[in-house]
Amino acid sequence: MSAAYLVAARRTAVAPRGGAFKALEADELGAAPIRAVLADTGIAPEAIDDVIFGNALYGGGNPARIAALRAGLPDHVPALTIDSQCCGGLDAIMLAAERIASGSADAVIAGGVESFSRAPLRARRPRHAGEAPQPYDRPPFVPWPERDPDMIAAAATLAERFGISRARQDEFAVASHRKALQNPPDAAEITPLAGLSHDAFPRALTGATCTRLAPLAGDTAFGVTRATVAVEADAAAAVLVVSEAMARRFNARRPLRIISATRRGGDPAIPGAAPIAAANSLVAAQRIAPAQIAVAEVMEAFAAQAIVCVDGIGVQELALNRGGGGLARGHPIGASGAILAVRLWHEMQSESSGAIGLAAIAAAGGLGSALLATI
Repeated sequence: MSAAYLVAARRTAVAPRGGAFKALEADELGAAPIRAVLADTGIAPEAIDDVIFGNALYGGGNPARIAALRAGLPDHVPALTIDSQCCGGLDAIMLAAERIASGSADAVIAGGVESFSRAPLRARRPRHAGEAPQPYDRPPFVPWPERDPDMIAAAATLAERFGISRARQDEFAVASHRKALQNPPDAAEITPLAGLSHDAFPRALTGATCTRLAPLAGDTAFGVTRATVAVEADAAAAVLVVSEAMARRFNARRPLRIISATRRGGDPAIPGAAPIAAANSLVAAQRIAPAQIAVAEVMEAFAAQAIVCVDGIGVQELALNRGGGGLARGHPIGASGAILAVRLWHEMQSESSGAIGLAAIAAAGGLGSALLATI
């Protein structure tokens, strides 16, 4: 089995819905980081074996293929779009690594893209004459309505079940914004698009501001608020995953080797906890202690969800989301897992050889994905 290496990692900035990217279609967002990883490595577009992107809201049509063609990849390069909701971007990278490991590919571009701003309106067709179309916000994620909660309500349930207080959630959100402002990504990470070259949402959030917010769900002790829920956002991210032979061929700068990766299912009623089992299985299989993880990019769709995962995995504070997380950036669903991988790649560049990094994310329906890599 061939080892898989991440040799380039790029993303757009993250813009809240209705912001700088409001006029861009998903494929326009997705093409930007594809072009960037090609330019960063100098690999010929015709040498790419496949493109795999996660996406949740586009409405079909294989946006990975459209983005790949828009980015200038030749017609013969296939493309695949997957939908595992929030996990999609990281799952796409896992699938790319599996193709490399199997020997069926040498170079795959993988990542994710999402546009809340341009997502289609959803409605079910009438079942008979005289019935109006039935609008809906999201599809079901499990067969049982009682185990398929609204995600904000699920976060509040998670907070209460695990005892994550409102005050602790507020403190976590404030820290995410502070880290994003103090340690912004450099130009090597974000490819400019539509005049935006930095994440638009991070701000000087304070505890006093958080305290004034009314709960969106849950009670005053454990409820979630606008400060502790990531905003809907637009963005795209891509990495180039190659075989060891390919990495040597173009002398990749400090490639990140994927040690292992996995996907796990959990309780759909509390989906935010699902990455714990996935990450812990990787750590146990590699016989490493959580304290040995030098860099950890854990998705912050909700403060409560992130805290539960951090506690359950045992991630150390100094390793966690050093440039802020989803609460500070926003949550472009199908792109968020890929953004974690891009952030991980760039943060790991400053680590010593042999350092270990983790990316982990949860998704609706009780899904969790995690990836371990080393520099």
